[in-house]
Amino acid sequence: MRVKDRVAVVTGASSGIGRATALALAGRGAAVVAAARGEEALGEVVLECRARGGRALAVPTDVADPESVETLARRTVEEFGRIDVWVNAAAAAVFGPFSRIPLVDFRRVVDVNLMGCVHGTRAALPRMRERGRGVLVNISSVAGVVAQPYNHAYSATKFAVRALSASLRQELRLEGDRGIHVCSVLPVTIDTPFFDHAANHTGRRVRAMPPVHTPEHVARAIVNLVRWPRREIVVGPGRGVVALSRTVPGTTERIMGAQADRAQLSRTEPAAVTSGILYRPTPGTGAVRGDWHGGRRTAVRRLAAAAALGGLTAAAVRHYRR
Repeated sequence: MRVKDRVAVVTGASSGIGRATALALAGRGAAVVAAARGEEALGEVVLECRARGGRALAVPTDVADPESVETLARRTVEEFGRIDVWVNAAAAAVFGPFSRIPLVDFRRVVDVNLMGCVHGTRAALPRMRERGRGVLVNISSVAGVVAQPYNHAYSATKFAVRALSASLRQELRLEGDRGIHVCSVLPVTIDTPFFDHAANHTGRRVRAMPPVHTPEHVARAIVNLVRWPRREIVVGPGRGVVALSRTVPGTTERIMGAQADRAQLSRTEPAAVTSGILYRPTPGTGAVRGDWHGGRRTAVRRLAAAAALGGLTAAAVRHYRR
């Protein structure tokens, strides 16, 4: 599928990966419908999309609300006549020891990350089936293959998003809908405002765990999926971790746990308890990037990735020797 003149809906478009994806699609000539809760941020996204040459529409949407998502799909068809691409990029997280996380916060993450994909898919699929074609992109994560401590709800939902995508692919094939593609995207740590926006019950500042990549990197991968759909892709240096998790899952879990505790939660910067943006939209006009220096393609970052993969490989070798 060519991108030019296609109609693409992007949820979570107010910041981070969603915003970068909306801008990348607009830059390729797509008509973009930007969806998120923050009206001010969506207004900025629409202006940026139009500046890149694409048509654009903002539709304030809470993906946890099925009626809101159905309205999003209806508005898209009313404005542009169809839906060719739907990107489920809205995401939320709550960090903390399992027993301290309020159940309402845990449930909200499930409602946004997993049910948001369910609602988006249920809204998009009937419109795609009417035309016999379309591309649905679900953003999972490497954390949907190797879980992380203190991030239970996020990891659980990202595992579930992969399973949802796989089930949909099987069903579409069995029912003969060969022109509709369901793609899963598994990014590594991405330089977005996500970590500052997360709910936090750890007492420690949440940081982006290196190596950190740019949201534009993920957006380019999504654009390529629209052009050449594939069932699942890993974005960033996560392929080795994914492969090793299948070979030595226990060892991979232990190393991931230690790395997350050391690198993702600061030992020197305390943090107050916060619900982040779970119940309110991104403040202000939003942003594509956070402040994690994901654009610095330095030797240090490459060495960090190589060291992490080398550590996992060495652990796997020791495992088999035993």
